Amino acid sequence: MDSLITAAARALAAGDPLGALNRVALRDDAPALALRGIAMAQLGDLERAKALVKRAGRAFGPKEPTARARCVVAEAEIALAARDLSWPEKALDTARATLEAHGDWVNAAHARYLEIRRLLLIGHLEQVEERLARLDPAPLPPALRAAHELVVTGIAMRRLEIKKARAALERAERFADEAGIPALSAEVDHVAQVMNAPAARLICRGEARPLKLDEVEALLASTSLVVDACRYVVRGAGMSVSLARRPVLFTLARALAEAWPADVPRETLIAYAFRLKLSDESHRARLRVEVGRLRAALRPLAGISATKRGFALVSPDVVVLARPVEEQHAALLAFLADGESWSSSALAMALGTSQRSVQRALDALAVVGKVQAFGRGRARRWMTPPLPGFATTLLLTALLPGD
Repeated sequence: MDSLITAAARALAAGDPLGALNRVALRDDAPALALRGIAMAQLGDLERAKALVKRAGRAFGPKEPTARARCVVAEAEIALAARDLSWPEKALDTARATLEAHGDWVNAAHARYLEIRRLLLIGHLEQVEERLARLDPAPLPPALRAAHELVVTGIAMRRLEIKKARAALERAERFADEAGIPALSAEVDHVAQVMNAPAARLICRGEARPLKLDEVEALLASTSLVVDACRYVVRGAGMSVSLARRPVLFTLARALAEAWPADVPRETLIAYAFRLKLSDESHRARLRVEVGRLRAALRPLAGISATKRGFALVSPDVVVLARPVEEQHAALLAFLADGESWSSSALAMALGTSQRSVQRALDALAVVGKVQAFGRGRARRWMTPPLPGFATTLLLTALLPGD
């Protein structure tokens, strides 16, 4: 490897893409193409970066399997940054095995972390924890140690284990400072901002106020009956009842909880649960059936009493935990609010719905100016300015049918 390639590689490792490009910008040999691609990725031109890394992978011959495998890993990292979550997992796994076979343990570990970060992004926490447990971060360089701690932080934040998350974030900050890579330090700072931003709203006795993650953790550990509109669960007394697959029951539970300790008129409940402006005796009969089902589901946690005009929730203390922003397509906007550009296929994967449903929602949001698209065909990406001060996706682990 010549001196210019070595110098460019060192510049990239130190987070200096312009310094790297100054050395290899006019070269078209395979190592230079790979370094140019990584430099363009660090500068944010992900499409150009992807094309350069692909060219580099083809330019390396069959006698250079390690270099070709590194290009596959770089391409996967660019895809993750571009929120293209459909990149082939088998190709990355094969590249990782090649790197391990040739003794490149650092880049092999990097490949593992890319797959773990992808799973974390789409909310597969059990798989993330399983794969993370197989990795020993001790022998890794500071940059990968920081990446490891950021993954631990992400898991703990989503599990609402905030003390554990803060401890992991402190370690990530220490390793990022040791690595001396500005982009990595910026990522750690962003996670710290998210951790300290409001992640939900508390609704009680007709009033609402924002909650940070540590406050959400404390609320769920309290003795209050919590109707969790982020995860569609009713919690209390150390127990929980999931209503994620019973949207009518959850709608009734939330309406009763928001009105607590007062009752809710039957006509109001019918309008909320059945989306009807007018009601007749058949609707009242259906409401009685659904309230009976809700009463049975919540029996370990709370009671529901009938009043002259409607129904009321019976419990010593009731609160509603709601998303920070609630509107049509709120879950979709929550993922876009991270400020990154997403493909519709990646959003569909993250939300667990069909790509066509996501495309219809994006088109509707674009008409009112809430999202914008750029690119065409498979290169089309969607984004929106971040919602200031809100960690909107942390509690989104389930969606009601029709969201």
